[in-house]
Amino acid sequence: MTYRQRKAIRIAGWVFLSIFLLALVGAGVAYSKRESLLKTALERGIRKAKRDYNLDVRIGSAKFTGLSSLAFTDISVVPNKRDSLARIQRVELEVRFWPLLAGKIGLSGMTLENGLIQVIKRDSLSNIDFLLHRKRDSTATDSAPVEPTRRTNLADVTENLIDNILSKIPDDLNVNNLEFRGIDIGNDTINLLTQTAVIKNENVTSTIKLNGNQAIWHLAGTADPGDREYNLALYAEGKNGRPQPIDIPYVQKKYNLKVQADTLRAELRDVDRSGGQFRLEGAGSVRNLRINHPAIARTDVLVSSAAVDANLFVGENYVGIDSSSTLHLGEVSARPFIKYTLPDAGSSTGQGKLYDVQLHTDPMDAQALFNSFPQGLFESLEGMQVSGKLKYDLSFQFDTALPDSVKFNSGLTQDNFRVIKMGRTDFAAINKPFVYTPYEKGKPVRDIIVGPENPDYTPIDQISPDLRNALLTSEDYNFFTHNGFNEKAFRVSIATNFKEKSFKRGASTISMQLVKNAFLSRNKTLSRKIEEILIVWLIENEHIVSKERMYEVYLNIIEWGRNIYGIGEAARYYFAKSPADLNLGESIFLAFVVPRPKAALNWFIPDGTLQTRNVRGYFKLIGRIMARRGLTAPDSGAYGFYDVRLRPGLRKEVAPVDSLFQGDSLMTDPVDTEIDADEEGGNGIGNFFRRLFKGKKTDDNRNTDEQPTVQPDRQEALPGIPAPADTVKTRKQLRQEKRERKRREKEARQALENSNQ
Repeated sequence: MTYRQRKAIRIAGWVFLSIFLLALVGAGVAYSKRESLLKTALERGIRKAKRDYNLDVRIGSAKFTGLSSLAFTDISVVPNKRDSLARIQRVELEVRFWPLLAGKIGLSGMTLENGLIQVIKRDSLSNIDFLLHRKRDSTATDSAPVEPTRRTNLADVTENLIDNILSKIPDDLNVNNLEFRGIDIGNDTINLLTQTAVIKNENVTSTIKLNGNQAIWHLAGTADPGDREYNLALYAEGKNGRPQPIDIPYVQKKYNLKVQADTLRAELRDVDRSGGQFRLEGAGSVRNLRINHPAIARTDVLVSSAAVDANLFVGENYVGIDSSSTLHLGEVSARPFIKYTLPDAGSSTGQGKLYDVQLHTDPMDAQALFNSFPQGLFESLEGMQVSGKLKYDLSFQFDTALPDSVKFNSGLTQDNFRVIKMGRTDFAAINKPFVYTPYEKGKPVRDIIVGPENPDYTPIDQISPDLRNALLTSEDYNFFTHNGFNEKAFRVSIATNFKEKSFKRGASTISMQLVKNAFLSRNKTLSRKIEEILIVWLIENEHIVSKERMYEVYLNIIEWGRNIYGIGEAARYYFAKSPADLNLGESIFLAFVVPRPKAALNWFIPDGTLQTRNVRGYFKLIGRIMARRGLTAPDSGAYGFYDVRLRPGLRKEVAPVDSLFQGDSLMTDPVDTEIDADEEGGNGIGNFFRRLFKGKKTDDNRNTDEQPTVQPDRQEALPGIPAPADTVKTRKQLRQEKRERKRREKEARQALENSNQ
């Protein structure tokens, strides 16, 4: 080693020694001044809480009890003009040394005695409003220019949030009597008292009392805060030698939602940040989950076992569940993929939010799938025996900026599948005469024999072809070629409902409507809709009922007026005819009223003819579609509109027509005008499109989630355009209304024709 090298080493050594001594002196000074530094830091934090959150924070005493341990007594947190939020008698914290050097606070130990945290709600006010309703900066003005900001990186936000939570979980924990109260004045109270909570040598034990002695819960498992690995189970202590479920009566009372479970498990396996993506791997499971809510099912739903192995990912502008995740339900498993992407920051190309949902299974034993259905969810399928293999695939992509480009594909693929034994309901029963009972507001109306014993029952070959074709055109043109589902109609439904910002259009096929009426309860629940889909698949895939028989039954049971069920009753009631003698106009009218059968007479005027307003436009549209498909001869008129005559004995029940729209008024028929303009190359197709898919229904043909392909509405006003007033509108106003009307009608027409292609 040369002289220069030895000299350089000596100089470096003296420099490092000097730095070390200075640091040691600084640490000594800081140690001697640590009490005053702590006091200064606490005062700064208290002022910040008051300034930013309007919180009154008080600490009785605060002092160091060791090199890196602190003790606090008599802590209270009270929001301004609200009830107290928290009180803690004593808490002692031990801080990890190495994270502290990096400016982060991590706890290695915590002892807490006699604490209370309460959330109190009085009417619309609560003591956590400071979190829920943060005020804007008073120095900001609405007129001030807004500087473009760079979007927050979601991966950074998530990583910081998870890191802040996990770093506050100590290696050693000892909690005694920490109480949480949730008080909803005028409703109910929930009280959770953690008598003990201990983490020692990576083992977790805790005892929690619910509402006094109403229930005792136990939290047990393992925790390794250093490696960020947790495996915990929550269960209830039995009473009188009998096991008890985890149950929160407050939830059932406030939300009418019953949720119980024997055991809940949660596991955190890994937390990682790499390649600009934050990932979290974990798992969860539940045993004997019981759910009851009117929107889900009419009885308790029991899930004996369910679990998920989840791999979550968060990027700069997206979050999701990776396809390596697995869902487990009973004996079957599925692989989900979910991704939600926000538009690129600063994008000027009109990008929308992106939704991508996938669900796939491997070929699975069909009986295992049916055995795994939650008990009480699909009542008609309980006890069904099947054989073979089934495989399910779902794919859904949606761009909010391009709703018409939505992609949706769903399919259940079978391999040697067959039904060995029907369950609680025999779906083949409608192949023979049977009794159908329609319901009104949950009560049975009357029993109807669907078979030759009923004089109004009409075989399909004795029903006018015009009626059969008109109804198919308006409701489900592809009925005889699809397998029970119309994915294209479903895609159109998604796009239409999104653009209208409300539910305007459904995608139910005739098969689905028939199953709903013939086999299922009238309860409008989520489980009933899923059960309806499963039954349709079984009937169509196994050819349990032929298409012709399904359509025949459908025509003989659907509602066509007040207490009018089936085509036989409808033809006789309105026109004093048999179904075979119905002409084109009468057939289109009967198709027209299917969505709202109870309002059928409202479309007539006292002389027995139809109102031209709205109705004639429907006739022309359906007639043109039928003519284009070769189902009727082209007609330059209104496809039988002027041939419809209500039977004389029924005309006395027709209400007088509002003189505003009839008689010698100078107002023209906007429907007719727009239709004629369309036939001559214009853009309009009739004002009945204004609320094409709007309106609710409570009869047995449909429910509110199943709207018809074409649905009339008597209201004339367009959304966003004032209703007619007694004052005369300017020409500019009339032009604006007409342009808006044409735009909406064009969109509605395109949606209808697309779904019928």
